[in-house]
Amino acid sequence: MDKGTGYRRPDADETKKERKEDMYKTYAMELAGRTLSVDIGRVGKQANGCAFMHYGETTVLCTATESAAPREGVDFFPLSVEYSEKAYSIGKFPGGFNKREGRPSENAILTSRVIDRPMRPLFPKDMRNDVTLECLVMSVDPECKPELVAMIGAALATSISDIPFAGPCATTQVGLVDGKPVINPGQKDWDTGDLRLTVASTADKVIMIEAGANEVPEQDMLAYIYQADAVNKQIIAFINKIVAEVGKPKQDYISVAVPEEEFEAIRKVVTPEEMEQLVFTDDKQTREHNMADVTAKLREAFADNEAYLANLGDAVYQYEKKTIRKMILKDHKRPDGRELTQIRPLAAEADIIPRVHGSAMFTRGQTQICDVVTLAPLSEAQKVEGLDPNITEKRYIHQYNFPAYSVGETKVSRGPGRREIGHGALAERALIPVLPSIEEFPYSIRAVSETFESNGSTSMGSTCASCMALMAAGVPIKKQVAGISCGLVTGDTDDDFVLLTDIQGLEDFFGDMDFKVTGTHDGITAIQMDIKIHGLTRPIVEGAIQRCKDAREYIMQSVMTPAIAEPRKEVGKYAPKIIFTQIDPEKIGDVVGKQGKVINEIIKRTGAQIDIEDDGKVSICGSDKNALAEAKKMVDIIVTDYEEGQILEGTVVSIKEFGAFVEFAPGKEGMVHISRLTNHRVEHVEDVLSIGQHVTVKCIGKDRMGRMSFSMKDVQQHQ
Repeated sequence: MDKGTGYRRPDADETKKERKEDMYKTYAMELAGRTLSVDIGRVGKQANGCAFMHYGETTVLCTATESAAPREGVDFFPLSVEYSEKAYSIGKFPGGFNKREGRPSENAILTSRVIDRPMRPLFPKDMRNDVTLECLVMSVDPECKPELVAMIGAALATSISDIPFAGPCATTQVGLVDGKPVINPGQKDWDTGDLRLTVASTADKVIMIEAGANEVPEQDMLAYIYQADAVNKQIIAFINKIVAEVGKPKQDYISVAVPEEEFEAIRKVVTPEEMEQLVFTDDKQTREHNMADVTAKLREAFADNEAYLANLGDAVYQYEKKTIRKMILKDHKRPDGRELTQIRPLAAEADIIPRVHGSAMFTRGQTQICDVVTLAPLSEAQKVEGLDPNITEKRYIHQYNFPAYSVGETKVSRGPGRREIGHGALAERALIPVLPSIEEFPYSIRAVSETFESNGSTSMGSTCASCMALMAAGVPIKKQVAGISCGLVTGDTDDDFVLLTDIQGLEDFFGDMDFKVTGTHDGITAIQMDIKIHGLTRPIVEGAIQRCKDAREYIMQSVMTPAIAEPRKEVGKYAPKIIFTQIDPEKIGDVVGKQGKVINEIIKRTGAQIDIEDDGKVSICGSDKNALAEAKKMVDIIVTDYEEGQILEGTVVSIKEFGAFVEFAPGKEGMVHISRLTNHRVEHVEDVLSIGQHVTVKCIGKDRMGRMSFSMKDVQQHQ
């Protein structure tokens, strides 16, 4: 023991033991031409599972943690996924006043959702312990997307943890560059290519698909999906090797499953035949009312059984679910009486909201979406601050709102949540491939989908409504886009399944899949697939894609085209008008003027909005065509190098003894000498001119001070 310190220096054997315990293991594999590696036991040792991921020079810390006890009062598995983007990962300060990262970006929220969707079905449905997956982006290599690393790392961290999990799963991305598929493309190829496909798989089946595509044909999309699935199997083999060496034994959990004897007791009070009659209706409110009556009846029957009452809500839900699944799978009988391939009643109309720039409403059964489009100058494009250096602004924005009244509930709106952001992004992704270029249509575009009524697949209704609203606003989209969702109910074997075209809310809640596909007549523009089971076989994926193709063709031909067949030839009377002119970049300063004096004067006189880019492209925006023409004329005058003999019009702004100054454009003046006012002698300038008088002059060159010199009498002679 050191004297006076109370500290005993460890001996050599203890130090050696500590160093051994501090050692960590690194595993690596080659993935798409780059090395993917993970450090296990290096950091985050107090988490249930931690994977310190490296792909190229991209580094993401992925952790999985679980609460010690179940959360009380919840009837769902409480999984939280957080994907955190740090500005230091790209060597930048965060924006904003306090220089600290704020709320998650839209990209971070969407990435969290993509991690959540394939992993959630692999956790036990009857577990109520909180589980949190956190992915911290610490370094970004533009050739190795951090989102992909986080998806793999989250699954790996959970697989090696002691948290119950039926994984592993893996994720691969596919891009399309110059017509050729690229596995896990770099950020630039991902942003600019014709395909952005993300596929997650277990060892046996595809479990999640998300895509944005430039009209990729269905058969090509299937090939790319299973190309990614093949890569996923390699990653899963890599994860399994790690789990075998360092994985923790999975711990037990307290199950909240409803006991079978309670179901037996319930069936004696409400028979299966009675339950079928109660759920067999196409009206959501009627069905909910029937289920409320069932719950009240059972609550009265089990008044003396506290154990049954504690599980009653979940028991009724499970009973309803089993009834509906049996009706669909065995009897091919849907709750609203439709055939398996039948779409709910459809309706569409354009121009339902006055004075806005464009509007349309799309109704499918009890799902109703109104979309409103607003046009603005390019300067109004949304600025984007994130980790992707290629995306700094968004010219097209689609936003989705889901108020409580749309499902007959009362709740104060707290702003868009992750679901709203995800649905808006899906509809946005669906329409991007058919938007006109900036050169074809120099506007920023905002589409807002308001959910008036909801009973399933509002994101696909938003796609149809926003497509029509864009056409109504005069946006020259290249083709129509529609979307539809396909559902699934599975039996005990892979071959025992039923696909459902256009699922309503009940079939989504109690079914196994929500497979959303949008596209044109020629190909797919977006996919989002959510499932609740441990993966899909290839026949299911192929069947769902084909069902969606058939349905969207019908929607476009039979419903959308009769409402509005093509984009309006020009924007509406309330929409801003935009014209362009190109100037020499070296003349930008002349147009702007000192401290913006010249350009502000043009704006003041005409009411037009003027934006100038560094390359000299000038956009002039306003609602009055005459004012736009006048503003353009002023800009053209300012940047023109006038030569002797040219005729100009202007206003007298100053009178001196020797002549008058005429302003022919904001900030641009020339002098008419007293000797050049008229053909006869003038004693005083005021005898001929007054301040504010409009005159026509002829340029006669520059005086010795470099000022423009004008003549009025030469105009008279010229005429």
